[in-house]
Order: sequence, then C-alpha cells, then structure tokens
Amino acid sequence: MHRRHLLLTAGAALLPLPAFADPAAAQAFVTGSIQSGFAILNDKSLPIGERRARFADFLLNLTDVRRIALFLLGPAASSAAPADIDAYLAAYRDYAMSIYQTYFALYSGETLHVVSSRERAKDDSIVVTNVVGGSTPLEIDFRVRTDGDKPVLVDVAVAGVWLIIAQRDQFRAVLAASNNDVKALTAHLKAIQTALR
Repeated sequence: MHRRHLLLTAGAALLPLPAFADPAAAQAFVTGSIQSGFAILNDKSLPIGERRARFADFLLNLTDVRRIALFLLGPAASSAAPADIDAYLAAYRDYAMSIYQTYFALYSGETLHVVSSRERAKDDSIVVTNVVGGSTPLEIDFRVRTDGDKPVLVDVAVAGVWLIIAQRDQFRAVLAASNNDVKALTAHLKAIQTALR
C-alpha cells in the first residue's frame, strides 16, 4: 500500500506530552519521544515480529486512544448506546494497532530530524520535522496544544495534509452513509484491519 495512503488512513496519534509553555519544549519532546520510536524500528538485534510489536505498543502507550476515537466519532457519540461506543472504542484501538504495525515496514532504517518549531497561537505550537534515510525525505509536522488538563499532540501533518482531520472526514462519511450508526463504523474499522493482515 502506498505510504501516503497509509499515513492518511492512520491518523498517526494524539500524544500526551509533559507540561510546557513554549515551542522549544514541544520540539524537545518530539525529538526525544519520536526518536525513541525510531530506535525501536532500527534495532536489528530484535526479531522483526518483536520490533513490530514493541513499536506498536510504544505508540499506543503515547496515545490517548479514547480521546482520539471520540473526536473522530463526532456528534454520533452523543446518540449512540454505551455498548456501541464501547465496541467502537475497542475496534478503534485494534485498528490503530494494525496501522502502527503496518508502518513498521515503511520506516525501518529511517531517522527523524527536527527542523524548527513555531507558536501558532497561545498554547498551540507546530514542530516541523523531516524523516530521512528512505528513498525520499518526508516532512512530518506535529501540532501541540497545551490548553487542556495536560498538553497533547492534537494532529500530525504529512506533506501538508493534517491526518486527524482527514481521518475524521473519512469516519464521518461512513457515519453519514449509515444514518450515524456507530455499529457500521465499527464494522468498517474491522474490515480495514482484516485487509491489512
């Protein structure tokens, strides 16, 4: 599957961050945390399956899966039955794990370099990075918000396309086609997981 399509499908991650109030601190977090992920990918002393599993666990441990999933669900979350929400959350977590594991093949041998950071507005920073080492350098931008109970990375842009917004549009298209039936979105996520295996 094409790298850009995988990135758009995955929506990357909303990563909980340590408290900070300036772009330099956001930059330091991205440098440290994301480099840790690349270190797992590039650890040739581990079998491929173990590296894939560790990388997926690493990303999921940095991700507020519930926050992401409910954001992507949008207004349908308020009208769905609790049992349907629980099933959707479980399917989304498994879906995210499948996507992260699929990323493994794309990024093996590559590294991430932070290029710059800037403040978009108060409590809202962008960290610009380049992923290098593959056939073509890839720019990935991280958007960090610090206006909640704890700072979070609220979106990731690949080549200028903000992934969470793209994924939200995809999910809500499925909901619109099924009269906001959360069970239909859950089935859609399970079908994607099956296709990725």
